[in-house]
Amino acid sequence: MTTTAARSGDLPASSEPSYLGAGYTLGSWLGTTDHKRIAILYGISVTLFFFLGGIAVTIVRIELFTPEADVVTADTYNRLFTLHGVIMVWFFMIPSIPNIFGNFLLPLMIGAPDVAFPRLNLMSWYLNIGGAFLTVYALIAGGVDTGWTFYTPFSTMFSNTHVLATAAGVFLAGFSSIATGVNFIATTHMLRAPGMTWFRLPLFVWAIYATSIVMVLATPVLAITLILIAAERWLGLPIFDPSRGGDPVLFQHLFWFYSHPAVYIMVLPAMGVVSEVITCFARRRVFGYTFMVYAMIGIAGIGFFVWGHHMFVAGMSPYAGLIFSFLSFVVAVPSAIKVFNWTATLYRGQIGFDAPMLYALGFLGLFTIGGLTGLFLASIPVDVHVTDTYFVVAHFHYIVVGGTVSAFFAALHFWWPKITGRIYPETWARFAAILMFFGFNFTFFPQFIVGYLGMPRRYHVYPPEFQVYNVLSSAGAVILAAAYLMPLGYLAWSLVWGARAGRDPWDATGLEWQTDSPPPRENFPRTPNVEVGPYGYHPEGMSPAPNRPRHRGQGDRA
Repeated sequence: MTTTAARSGDLPASSEPSYLGAGYTLGSWLGTTDHKRIAILYGISVTLFFFLGGIAVTIVRIELFTPEADVVTADTYNRLFTLHGVIMVWFFMIPSIPNIFGNFLLPLMIGAPDVAFPRLNLMSWYLNIGGAFLTVYALIAGGVDTGWTFYTPFSTMFSNTHVLATAAGVFLAGFSSIATGVNFIATTHMLRAPGMTWFRLPLFVWAIYATSIVMVLATPVLAITLILIAAERWLGLPIFDPSRGGDPVLFQHLFWFYSHPAVYIMVLPAMGVVSEVITCFARRRVFGYTFMVYAMIGIAGIGFFVWGHHMFVAGMSPYAGLIFSFLSFVVAVPSAIKVFNWTATLYRGQIGFDAPMLYALGFLGLFTIGGLTGLFLASIPVDVHVTDTYFVVAHFHYIVVGGTVSAFFAALHFWWPKITGRIYPETWARFAAILMFFGFNFTFFPQFIVGYLGMPRRYHVYPPEFQVYNVLSSAGAVILAAAYLMPLGYLAWSLVWGARAGRDPWDATGLEWQTDSPPPRENFPRTPNVEVGPYGYHPEGMSPAPNRPRHRGQGDRA
């Protein structure tokens, strides 16, 4: 997003200290209502939970290195993959991009001083933390062995683990998502700068807006489902117990009605990040901006109608299966539009292979593989064959880890100079991006093969003929872990020794790049006036200028 005022130098440097200098005590952080500081709080907590979930799956991969049970018992194995799933889904994947980068960037991108409800924003973080600590306590104190899906009747009638405490933690996290979604919707409607019309919004803002709608509409269904689990397990109500007239398949309908849209809570913000990064490093306007907007809205809407493809083997009507299969193919259309438009944006661009772009290109490849294998699962005959196998595990991880985590690191590297005011070592960052791409494929591609051959998921022993694939997958996980750990080192190094970043080290065009790095408490010295559309890297209808220079480090663009 550009403004004539900003480009002509009419947005002066702020005389206020940056948001990082607005207070140094613990109380100034824990009681802050500044959206940027709350984003940092989310960043710290999400990172901790990411590595906690990673430790659990590390033990899982060590166990699967051999066909026999050499490291943990079957019961412990069940608790480990449940810990991994619950922590990663609700306390990393769902809040990572919306709650960190959405919080930090949404007001900056629309020219606002803060979100619409700053205190509600802080409360959402405390709800998330409260839910996370309750869940972690339950999982560590004795664990839960139901898997992250809490399937009934096992979770309500047979499991003797801490199901209710874990469900209560996820319940609190759900209210955090609802509060965040309401806040972002209100912010986008009410606080846009003068001249910031709907079709002048950056695509990242559209992505956060669409995600917020899904959060607000879908998350209450999860809350109701968890209450029903508590009602049957604690109060003995016969909701899912078939022996007393209940229906265990009802739980699956309720759970997946939330959980498939939840995939888009993870993926839509990633799509917004990739749109911002690709257009910047290709030095080109986004190809088909309007179609990209409608594709995101389409994904958010159609995503509510495809939950049944998780239940093709649950005994549903053949006619219902046919409808859900068809809709699952339909939802792939707007996703394909986005992939084609990103590819067209790259065409004839002046592409720079900086670290954010490498992560974004990694997203493009991994998300495409995940999407194509999703079409396999949308086909009922194939789905029946591979249901509950490692093929499903690989597909899911290509979408939400290969896709969303790649976009998360793209966002982290792209906006790190804006968030911290420092430049990280580019060589190390590029190496980490490439290592992550290869490590991820090394880890999860063998799982497509072993899953198609028939290895079921969630088993800690398996036939010896599957060992070679599990050895490959476990070896790849070591590479992937190294790629995840490396940014901790060089980003921490940059906080002390990194060169100072100017306002716009990437020569980008968004409003967030027209304020200081790091931004002041009120974001802008005065409200910007938006006069043109987004992504003005070259005149509309013309090719980008050849070899347009980009710069890093101190100073601003002349």
